[in-house]
Amino acid sequence: MSSNSDLPTIAPLPSWNEGTIKATILDFVRRVTTEGSPDFVPVPERIATFDNDGTLWCEQPNYVQAFFLLDRVKAITTQNPELAEQQPYKAILEHDKDTLATFGKKEIVTLGFATHTGMTTEEFETIAKTWFDSAQHPRFHHLFRECVYQPQLELLAYLRAYGFKTFIVTGGGNGFVRAIAENTYGIPPEQVIGSSGKLKLERQDGKVTLMKLPELNSFDDRDEKVVNIGLHIGRRPILAFGNSDGDLAMLQYTAAGDGARLALLLHHDDGDREYAYDRDFKFSPLREGLEAVPKLNGGHIVSMKQDFKQVFPFS
Repeated sequence: MSSNSDLPTIAPLPSWNEGTIKATILDFVRRVTTEGSPDFVPVPERIATFDNDGTLWCEQPNYVQAFFLLDRVKAITTQNPELAEQQPYKAILEHDKDTLATFGKKEIVTLGFATHTGMTTEEFETIAKTWFDSAQHPRFHHLFRECVYQPQLELLAYLRAYGFKTFIVTGGGNGFVRAIAENTYGIPPEQVIGSSGKLKLERQDGKVTLMKLPELNSFDDRDEKVVNIGLHIGRRPILAFGNSDGDLAMLQYTAAGDGARLALLLHHDDGDREYAYDRDFKFSPLREGLEAVPKLNGGHIVSMKQDFKQVFPFS
């Protein structure tokens, strides 16, 4: 689709409150998709990248993959009881918050890959999908995959209706997010870029498979997000959406391109409907972005409290 002239007239983004941010998004899409506009962007160049944790779904009180990791550790230590007395497995099983607080996202992802070893990529996908079918958020008591932000689901669909190609660029494990991205977000696995573990090609009984190894290949955070965008997409996004300092490089890279740009940072400031955390929160992932993003070309802070009329689909 090269223009917006054939699209029906509807009220777009109904779960976004009327205001500056919604108006800015709608105006940006109008300008880059209207033929003859000085900001017109051809369809192949309409690339939009979204972080996942805290941008598309809830990342508190811990990353979704951390909850998955807990269940994987329980399964592994049941099979190998001696591991239950070794760190970091011991801290995970005992909910040792002081020890767990020393784990950053990279350590969680690295440990996650260690618990996935010895299986094919297809076997892991089955395990992840099975987990997503039953695992619930401890506060909201809905499946984790349902704890996604309704305004963002609408934005993803709206962008695709105007010819955008939407990508997830996440610090979470790429296989883990790929297991649910298509059904949840409408984003196919090949448009998910995440932290990756090393793989090994094996041939058994005439069948070629990819086996997961217990080693981190790429931790897709901060500058590495931009590197992986270059490696896997090959185009600079014209729109990027994140929620933490780990997304700042991606937003800066997007904003630095020529022409119209939109770099959005979601601020979690709604403790009643979701969570509130920023630079004063002990484990906040957001310290630099609140000040840096508004200075970017097309940079804006999105307030969950002010800009989201509805947070979750079940709200």
